[in-house]
Amino acid sequence: MHPLLVARGRLSLYLLAWIPLALLLAYLLVMMGGLGWVEALTLSLPLALFYALICLAPWYMCRALTLGSTSILKILEYHSAAAAVAALVWIVAGKGLALVVGHYAFADLNQRFSRELPLLWGIGALVYALSVALHYLLLSVESSKEAETREQEALTLARESELKALKAQINPHFLFNSLNSISALATVDGQRARDMCIKLSDFLRTTLKLGEKQRITLADELALAKAYLEVEQVRFGARLRVEIEANADCNHCVVPSLVLQPLVENAVKHGIAGLVDGGTIRLEAHCSEGLLRLKISNQFDAESPAASRHGLGLRNVRDRLRALYENRARVDATSADSHFVVELELPCDE
Repeated sequence: MHPLLVARGRLSLYLLAWIPLALLLAYLLVMMGGLGWVEALTLSLPLALFYALICLAPWYMCRALTLGSTSILKILEYHSAAAAVAALVWIVAGKGLALVVGHYAFADLNQRFSRELPLLWGIGALVYALSVALHYLLLSVESSKEAETREQEALTLARESELKALKAQINPHFLFNSLNSISALATVDGQRARDMCIKLSDFLRTTLKLGEKQRITLADELALAKAYLEVEQVRFGARLRVEIEANADCNHCVVPSLVLQPLVENAVKHGIAGLVDGGTIRLEAHCSEGLLRLKISNQFDAESPAASRHGLGLRNVRDRLRALYENRARVDATSADSHFVVELELPCDE
């Protein structure tokens, strides 16, 4: 359907735009045809309204004869023929209107108007040609918007695929490490290994429930991180200490699911696990001015190679935040005085 016909408001504005053309036609009939202003307006206003409806027809022909896929000669041939026919229909309608109006109101109107039929035909053909040009412009704008929409949809699908791929890398990475930990613990303390299996089962059940969502509240995300650390505390015992400081005002903030888990996993694997006496993992959450700031810090062995403290987890977090927030989020990782700190800043969406 023609885009002007899908909404009454659009059609009304379109018809109002033809009023200046009706006035111009009336002026020509007065100046060149010797008609009075009342006579000219009586003819020009209905004729302009009638031709406005005729000039909606090029939309369908323009869609069939698209630019680029149809030869210019064929386009000119078809539209020239259509313009000639449309102008002919217009002057026939004008002739009929002049006969009716002249019979009831204005003497000799038909004879005086008939002298201007060639002029009326030329104006009709020209206006129809302008209508064709405007319809091609409208189709071009519509095509551009559709292409932009398709591109945006493709980018969205690509971003979603990237996020799914990143999450698919995170979950097996954690699971393999946990299973290796249970395997190592089973040879030393069977009871602790069973406790770890139970806590791991509870954690994975919660992860499957919330991890399917792209975003969850900070309160749920902190609960997941705490559940993971409880699994590791069974393995490390008193060597692993956990401190969590989160403002209650931040609990409603929505964050990417499992965004903290790979960071606390790195804190355990590359930090606490390498210390004989263990250490403390500290999680902090603060929000202000629409921004959520998360901080994960842990101690590490300063003599260990720096490369061993950076891996898949930190890179995945950076990639996920970039895919979701672009330049509205940042991740900073620093190390000093045997402390490794990762800071996240992202919008506090609700």
